[in-house]
Parts: sequence; C-alpha cells; structure tokens
Amino acid sequence: MYSIRVARLILPLAVILTGAAQAQSGFEVLSGKPFDSAFVKDFYLEGNSIPTEKRNAALVKTPSGARVEFALLDTSGYSSQVQEKYSGMIISEGPISVCGVKLGVGSFGFGTKMPHPAGSGDAQVIFYDQAGAKVGECSASRDSQLKMPRPLQVRISGGKARLYLGVYGLDLQ
Repeated sequence: MYSIRVARLILPLAVILTGAAQAQSGFEVLSGKPFDSAFVKDFYLEGNSIPTEKRNAALVKTPSGARVEFALLDTSGYSSQVQEKYSGMIISEGPISVCGVKLGVGSFGFGTKMPHPAGSGDAQVIFYDQAGAKVGECSASRDSQLKMPRPLQVRISGGKARLYLGVYGLDLQ
C-alpha cells in the first residue's frame, strides 16, 4: 500500500521532470510577456539608431538557456548604403551559430542579397558587428515547402531551429 502511494507521487514528478529536461534540450520560441519585455525598438549600428519591426521579430531561447532576438530593420529614410548593407539585427546573450557563422555574445547586423530572378537560387546573408565590420557570410537555402512564409520567423522542429527570411532558411545552433 505504501509503495503504491509513493509510486503515485513519484510518477507525475518523473513525467514533469522529463518534460522539463526535453524542453531544455532544444530551442524554444518565446512570445507574450518575455518577448514584449525583451523587444528592442531601435537598434544602433554604425552611428545610426534604426527602428526594428516588431511584427517581423522573434525571441528564441537556446538549449543553453541564452536568449537571442532576431528582427528586421526599417531602413526607409536612411542612405542607400545603410539600406543595402542592413536588413536585420541579432542580439545574443550567449554564443550562437547562424548557418555555420559563429556569433558570440553581443549585437550584430545582417544584410541579404536575394537571387535574381526571385527563386532562382540561394540567398546570401552577410553578418556585421556593431561597428560595421564583416564577421561572416553564408548561403540561405530556399525552402519551397514552406507554407505561409513571413518576412522573418523562427521555426522549431525536433529541437532544431531554423531562421527564415521569407522562404530562405538558415540553421541555428
């Protein structure tokens, strides 16, 4: 009788702990209050304070527990050089790799070069530190199976995360 009572207490606890361990083993998209509290309204790059687009932003918790914010920038009204160089930003509390480019703790801008004509190949994504120095670049593969693409979104599948810029995806690690 005693062992049945103990089992009834331990089994739910084991299920909860297993679920918590699984949640910590992969990426997680944060929304609601955690997202609203962390959202950056303006992003500073190369002497410019550029507005971010809240509707095109995502906050992700990494397997290590660090948060990473991704957002597109509203560069309308800025010089053509700024518009050409920057389309988005990343702020990371811990190390993250975006399509193989290792970004440490800090803030980064990124720009994209889309293929012409559209859909004819991969996009190029170039990453910059806050001073505007290039830190890396990679190819973003086109995902023709993506339903309802948005300008920026993060999708999680099987504990792995993928940043999408429209129909072009970048693996996060």
